[in-house]
Amino acid sequence: MEVGVKTDIGRIREVNQDAYYISVIEENPLFIVADGMGGHKAGEIASNMAVDIISADLGKDVTLLELDDNSIKNRIKESIGRANEEIYKKSLEDESYSGMGTTVTLIYSKGKKVFIGHVGDSRAYLLRKNILLQLTKDHSLVEELIRNGSISREEAKLHPQRHIITRAVGTSPDVEADLIVQEKHKGDIFLLCTDGLTSMLADDEIREQLLICENMQKICEELIEFANEKGGFDNITVVAIKF
Repeated sequence: MEVGVKTDIGRIREVNQDAYYISVIEENPLFIVADGMGGHKAGEIASNMAVDIISADLGKDVTLLELDDNSIKNRIKESIGRANEEIYKKSLEDESYSGMGTTVTLIYSKGKKVFIGHVGDSRAYLLRKNILLQLTKDHSLVEELIRNGSISREEAKLHPQRHIITRAVGTSPDVEADLIVQEKHKGDIFLLCTDGLTSMLADDEIREQLLICENMQKICEELIEFANEKGGFDNITVVAIKF
Protein backbone atom coordinates (compact mmCIF):
# COMPACT_ATOMS: atom_id res chain seq x y z
CA MET A 1 0.00 0.00 0.00
CA GLU A 2 1.21 3.49 -0.90
CA VAL A 3 -0.44 6.64 0.46
CA GLY A 4 -0.17 10.32 -0.37
CA VAL A 5 -1.90 13.29 1.29
CA LYS A 6 -1.92 17.06 1.00
CA THR A 7 -4.15 19.89 2.14
CA ASP A 8 -3.98 23.50 0.98
CA ILE A 9 -5.77 26.71 1.93
CA GLY A 10 -6.24 27.66 -1.74
CA ARG A 11 -5.92 31.17 -3.12
CA ILE A 12 -9.05 32.89 -1.77
CA ARG A 13 -9.89 31.62 1.73
CA GLU A 14 -8.26 32.99 4.88
CA VAL A 15 -8.67 29.78 6.92
CA ASN A 16 -8.30 26.13 5.94
CA GLN A 17 -11.51 24.47 7.17
CA ASP A 18 -10.58 21.06 5.71
CA ALA A 19 -9.28 18.24 7.90
CA TYR A 20 -8.01 14.75 7.19
CA TYR A 21 -6.80 11.55 8.85
CA ILE A 22 -4.60 8.78 7.48
CA SER A 23 -3.91 5.62 9.42
CA VAL A 24 -0.55 3.87 9.30
CA ILE A 25 -1.99 0.47 10.27
CA GLU A 26 -1.50 -1.79 7.25
CA GLU A 27 -4.02 -4.43 8.37
CA ASN A 28 -7.14 -2.26 8.49
CA PRO A 29 -6.23 1.33 7.55
CA LEU A 30 -8.65 4.25 7.83
CA PHE A 31 -8.64 7.42 5.73
CA ILE A 32 -10.90 10.46 6.23
CA VAL A 33 -11.45 13.84 4.59
CA ALA A 34 -13.79 16.50 6.01
CA ASP A 35 -14.73 19.94 4.71
CA GLY A 36 -16.09 22.23 7.42
CA MET A 37 -18.57 25.06 7.07
CA GLY A 38 -19.49 27.94 9.35
CA GLY A 39 -18.13 31.37 10.23
CA HIS A 40 -15.61 32.44 12.89
CA LYS A 41 -13.49 29.28 12.38
CA ALA A 42 -16.55 27.17 13.22
CA GLY A 43 -16.10 25.08 10.08
CA GLU A 44 -12.51 24.33 11.08
CA ILE A 45 -13.73 23.18 14.51
CA ALA A 46 -16.48 20.99 13.00
CA SER A 47 -14.20 19.22 10.50
CA ASN A 48 -11.49 18.58 13.11
CA MET A 49 -14.04 17.30 15.63
CA ALA A 50 -15.44 14.87 13.03
CA VAL A 51 -12.00 13.56 12.11
CA ASP A 52 -10.91 13.23 15.76
CA ILE A 53 -14.09 11.42 16.87
CA ILE A 54 -14.27 9.02 13.92
CA SER A 55 -10.56 8.20 13.91
CA ALA A 56 -10.66 7.53 17.67
CA ASP A 57 -13.61 5.17 17.08
CA LEU A 58 -12.36 3.32 14.03
CA GLY A 59 -8.70 4.06 13.45
CA LYS A 60 -7.19 2.06 16.29
CA ASP A 61 -9.85 -0.60 16.93
CA VAL A 62 -8.35 -3.95 15.94
CA THR A 63 -11.55 -5.74 17.01
CA LEU A 64 -13.15 -4.48 13.78
CA LEU A 65 -11.16 -7.18 11.98
CA GLU A 66 -13.36 -9.80 13.64
CA LEU A 67 -16.65 -8.25 12.46
CA ASP A 68 -18.68 -9.18 9.39
CA ASP A 69 -19.49 -6.66 6.65
CA ASN A 70 -22.84 -5.53 8.07
CA SER A 71 -21.34 -5.01 11.53
CA ILE A 72 -18.54 -2.89 10.10
CA LYS A 73 -21.07 -0.79 8.14
CA ASN A 74 -23.07 -0.29 11.34
CA ARG A 75 -19.95 0.74 13.27
CA ILE A 76 -19.09 3.32 10.62
CA LYS A 77 -22.64 4.71 10.71
CA GLU A 78 -22.56 4.82 14.51
CA SER A 79 -19.23 6.65 14.49
CA ILE A 80 -20.45 9.27 12.01
CA GLY A 81 -23.61 9.58 14.12
CA ARG A 82 -21.54 10.15 17.25
CA ALA A 83 -19.56 12.89 15.50
CA ASN A 84 -22.84 14.43 14.37
CA GLU A 85 -24.19 14.48 17.95
CA GLU A 86 -21.05 16.07 19.41
CA ILE A 87 -20.75 18.75 16.73
CA TYR A 88 -24.45 19.60 16.92
CA LYS A 89 -24.26 19.84 20.73
CA LYS A 90 -21.25 22.16 20.51
CA SER A 91 -23.05 24.36 17.97
CA LEU A 92 -25.84 24.91 20.53
CA GLU A 93 -23.43 25.85 23.32
CA ASP A 94 -21.89 28.88 21.59
CA GLU A 95 -23.76 31.29 19.32
CA SER A 96 -20.67 31.85 17.17
CA TYR A 97 -20.73 28.12 16.29
CA SER A 98 -24.43 28.10 15.37
CA GLY A 99 -25.08 26.19 12.13
CA MET A 100 -21.59 24.79 11.83
CA GLY A 101 -21.17 21.43 10.15
CA THR A 102 -18.88 19.38 7.96
CA THR A 103 -18.78 16.88 5.16
CA VAL A 104 -17.24 13.48 5.93
CA THR A 105 -16.01 10.93 3.42
CA LEU A 106 -13.97 7.98 4.67
CA ILE A 107 -12.46 4.72 3.52
CA TYR A 108 -11.95 1.80 5.89
CA SER A 109 -10.03 -1.08 4.34
CA LYS A 110 -10.34 -4.68 5.47
CA GLY A 111 -9.16 -7.71 3.55
CA LYS A 112 -10.28 -7.52 -0.07
CA LYS A 113 -12.88 -4.81 0.55
CA VAL A 114 -13.08 -1.12 1.30
CA PHE A 115 -16.00 0.37 3.22
CA ILE A 116 -16.88 3.95 2.31
CA GLY A 117 -18.87 6.22 4.63
CA HIS A 118 -20.14 9.45 3.13
CA VAL A 119 -22.05 12.62 4.05
CA GLY A 120 -21.92 15.82 1.99
CA ASP A 121 -20.10 16.64 -1.24
CA SER A 122 -16.54 15.52 -0.59
CA ARG A 123 -15.90 12.55 -2.85
CA ALA A 124 -14.39 9.09 -3.15
CA TYR A 125 -13.09 7.96 -6.54
CA LEU A 126 -11.64 4.69 -7.83
CA LEU A 127 -9.17 4.42 -10.71
CA ARG A 128 -9.14 0.87 -12.08
CA LYS A 129 -7.73 -0.19 -15.44
CA ASN A 130 -7.45 3.46 -16.51
CA ILE A 131 -11.17 4.12 -15.81
CA LEU A 132 -12.10 6.67 -13.14
CA LEU A 133 -15.30 5.99 -11.20
CA GLN A 134 -16.96 8.38 -8.76
CA LEU A 135 -18.04 6.04 -5.94
CA THR A 136 -19.99 8.56 -3.84
CA LYS A 137 -22.98 10.69 -4.77
CA ASP A 138 -22.91 14.34 -3.74
CA HIS A 139 -25.50 15.39 -1.20
CA SER A 140 -25.96 18.75 -2.88
CA LEU A 141 -28.70 20.87 -4.37
CA VAL A 142 -27.31 20.71 -7.91
CA GLU A 143 -26.98 16.91 -7.73
CA GLU A 144 -30.69 16.72 -6.85
CA LEU A 145 -31.51 19.03 -9.76
CA ILE A 146 -29.45 16.83 -12.10
CA ARG A 147 -31.20 13.67 -10.86
CA ASN A 148 -34.69 15.11 -11.43
CA GLY A 149 -33.73 16.43 -14.87
CA SER A 150 -33.97 20.14 -14.05
CA ILE A 151 -30.40 20.90 -15.14
CA SER A 152 -27.60 19.13 -16.99
CA ARG A 153 -24.26 18.21 -15.45
CA GLU A 154 -22.64 20.90 -17.57
CA GLU A 155 -25.11 23.52 -16.28
CA ALA A 156 -24.41 22.39 -12.71
CA LYS A 157 -20.78 23.52 -12.99
CA LEU A 158 -21.88 27.16 -13.28
CA HIS A 159 -25.05 27.03 -11.18
CA PRO A 160 -25.15 29.90 -8.61
CA GLN A 161 -26.16 27.43 -5.85
CA ARG A 162 -23.64 24.73 -6.72
CA HIS A 163 -21.99 24.94 -3.27
CA ILE A 164 -25.17 24.30 -1.28
CA ILE A 165 -25.13 20.86 0.33
CA THR A 166 -28.28 19.06 1.43
CA ARG A 167 -26.72 16.82 4.07
CA ALA A 168 -23.90 17.52 6.54
CA VAL A 169 -22.52 16.24 9.83
CA GLY A 170 -23.46 18.42 12.80
CA THR A 171 -26.17 20.65 11.36
CA SER A 172 -29.15 18.73 12.78
CA PRO A 173 -29.78 16.23 15.61
CA ASP A 174 -29.56 13.24 13.24
CA VAL A 175 -27.75 12.46 10.01
CA GLU A 176 -27.99 9.67 7.46
CA ALA A 177 -24.67 8.44 6.08
CA ASP A 178 -24.31 6.58 2.78
CA LEU A 179 -22.39 3.30 3.05
CA ILE A 180 -20.70 1.71 0.03
CA VAL A 181 -18.76 -1.56 -0.07
CA GLN A 182 -16.25 -1.89 -2.89
CA GLU A 183 -13.95 -4.81 -3.69
CA LYS A 184 -10.34 -3.79 -4.18
CA HIS A 185 -7.99 -5.21 -6.78
CA LYS A 186 -4.23 -5.04 -7.07
CA GLY A 187 -3.24 -1.71 -8.63
CA ASP A 188 -6.44 0.10 -7.62
CA ILE A 189 -6.05 3.77 -6.71
CA PHE A 190 -8.66 5.26 -4.38
CA LEU A 191 -8.91 9.03 -4.09
CA LEU A 192 -10.62 11.04 -1.35
CA CYS A 193 -11.00 14.78 -1.92
CA THR A 194 -12.92 17.85 -0.82
CA ASP A 195 -14.88 19.96 -3.30
CA GLY A 196 -12.03 22.45 -3.52
CA LEU A 197 -10.58 19.96 -6.01
CA THR A 198 -13.72 18.85 -7.87
CA SER A 199 -15.12 22.38 -8.27
CA MET A 200 -11.92 23.32 -10.11
CA LEU A 201 -11.10 20.14 -12.06
CA ALA A 202 -13.27 17.92 -14.22
CA ASP A 203 -13.13 14.15 -13.72
CA ASP A 204 -11.14 13.76 -16.96
CA GLU A 205 -8.50 16.16 -15.63
CA ILE A 206 -8.28 14.24 -12.35
CA ARG A 207 -7.99 10.95 -14.25
CA GLU A 208 -5.21 12.35 -16.44
CA GLN A 209 -3.13 13.30 -13.39
CA LEU A 210 -3.65 9.83 -11.87
CA LEU A 211 -2.47 8.18 -15.09
CA ILE A 212 0.65 10.26 -15.71
CA CYS A 213 2.07 10.02 -12.19
CA GLU A 214 2.78 6.80 -10.26
CA ASN A 215 3.80 8.36 -6.93
CA MET A 216 0.82 8.90 -4.62
CA GLN A 217 2.29 11.91 -2.81
CA LYS A 218 3.21 13.53 -6.11
CA ILE A 219 -0.34 12.93 -7.39
CA CYS A 220 -1.80 14.85 -4.42
CA GLU A 221 0.64 17.72 -4.87
CA GLU A 222 0.07 17.96 -8.62
CA LEU A 223 -3.73 17.89 -8.29
CA ILE A 224 -3.68 20.70 -5.74
CA GLU A 225 -1.27 22.77 -7.82
CA PHE A 226 -3.52 22.29 -10.86
CA ALA A 227 -6.64 23.32 -8.88
CA ASN A 228 -4.87 26.43 -7.59
CA GLU A 229 -3.77 27.34 -11.12
CA LYS A 230 -7.43 27.25 -12.14
CA GLY A 231 -8.40 29.67 -9.36
CA GLY A 232 -8.10 27.85 -6.02
CA PHE A 233 -11.43 29.28 -4.84
CA ASP A 234 -11.70 26.89 -1.88
CA ASN A 235 -9.59 24.83 0.50
CA ILE A 236 -8.34 21.65 -1.18
CA THR A 237 -7.56 18.30 0.43
CA VAL A 238 -6.57 15.12 -1.41
CA VAL A 239 -5.75 11.62 -0.13
CA ALA A 240 -4.53 9.01 -2.65
CA ILE A 241 -4.22 5.30 -1.74
CA LYS A 242 -2.77 2.63 -4.02
CA PHE A 243 -3.29 -1.01 -3.06
